[in-house]
Amino acid sequence: MTSLWEHARRTAVRDDGSWSVGGNVYYGTGRPVDGRERPLPLEFEAKIRHAYKANGPVFALMMVRQMLFAEARFQFRQIRNGRPGELFGTQDLALLEKPWPGGTTGNLLSRMIQNGDLEGNGYVTNYNPGRLKVLRPDWVTIITGSDEEPGLPSEAIDSELIGYMYDPPTGSQPWFLLPEQVAHFAPIPDPEFQFRGMSWVTPVIREIVGDTAATRHKLKFYESGATPQVIVSFDASVSMDKVKRFQALMDSEHSGVESAYRTLYLGGGADATVVGKDMQQLDFKATQGAGETRLAAAAGVPPVIVGFSEGLAGSSLNAGNYASSRRRLADGTMRPLWREAAGSLAQIIPVPAGAELWYDDRDIAWLREDRQAAAEIQGVQSRTIRALVDAGYEPPSVVAAVEAEDFTLLRHSGLYSVQLQEPGTGRTETTAPPSTQEA
Repeated sequence: MTSLWEHARRTAVRDDGSWSVGGNVYYGTGRPVDGRERPLPLEFEAKIRHAYKANGPVFALMMVRQMLFAEARFQFRQIRNGRPGELFGTQDLALLEKPWPGGTTGNLLSRMIQNGDLEGNGYVTNYNPGRLKVLRPDWVTIITGSDEEPGLPSEAIDSELIGYMYDPPTGSQPWFLLPEQVAHFAPIPDPEFQFRGMSWVTPVIREIVGDTAATRHKLKFYESGATPQVIVSFDASVSMDKVKRFQALMDSEHSGVESAYRTLYLGGGADATVVGKDMQQLDFKATQGAGETRLAAAAGVPPVIVGFSEGLAGSSLNAGNYASSRRRLADGTMRPLWREAAGSLAQIIPVPAGAELWYDDRDIAWLREDRQAAAEIQGVQSRTIRALVDAGYEPPSVVAAVEAEDFTLLRHSGLYSVQLQEPGTGRTETTAPPSTQEA
């Protein structure tokens, strides 16, 4: 593998993004290359500028996901007989707790979810000893290889992940990173490439464009005087010079928000006709509200949580419905994201034998209701343990059976509760002394 990388460092990227190494052709995906290495439409920078920084609903959805995602901490979790056990920590977690000078676990997770949301892929490397580095995803190329089908390495039967190329557009030589040097966070798989993730923003690009267009339309409505469009017609006898002077005067007196609702006075030969629709007739709330709901569905965030208009109507704010939405966000979106983050970061830190890297959500305020439900479940389990122990089962086997939800693990001690014994079988019979005969 070392010789492969040394050869790759001396090999130029072709126009189609492929590499020729050792007689085999390797294809990379990530930042497309068209000969001039300029970004193509709807890439990382485009999504940042036109979605994250320019569209309110997208920003709100990403902030909800980021703020909650960054609350988790990492611990190791024991695995016993294929089942998860208790959480514990070691010094190896220090790299995740302080990934770079002044950095925290929350900073690391915030960057990972931002890149994952916008690009579909978040990359973290331990290339520098003792610290982590979040890589800009559009500067990363995934390199795969195949001996059987070099023209289709990602889907070939013997496809293999060779590594990653980090290539900032500075003109310097790119960095080549082995798979064990990179944590690749890709929660949504891209069906077109096995090793790549897909952004949830990608399927709703048109919704974002439509919402942005509607917002601009509202802005233009106010900029034009907060009134519908007006057509002014003139008599045929009015000269073009007079029409232009009248237009300039009317624009200066009635254009813009500050001139809204002024009375319009027309001279002889001019006639004003209102066309178009006003804000109430256009009903922007319904138009944009439907688009916001589709964006929320793609992001996995219930509309009521982020405060979208459709989520605040009807019975959505009832206590039961809101609690269900909270659980939907936590169980259906955040926990799978935390699981994927833990699995990817386990690639770049030492994990003890018989354990796995896992997330610790016990201190997250958002999940307090879940902790209450967990406490109620533990109460039921404790009563079950008490009943089984009283029935004569060995306490260690009872605990194992209840935790695993597998009653075949129960072992009986052979001793029974007094209430289950037949009368007289639990004590030794004694013979009373004979009574003294009377003389």
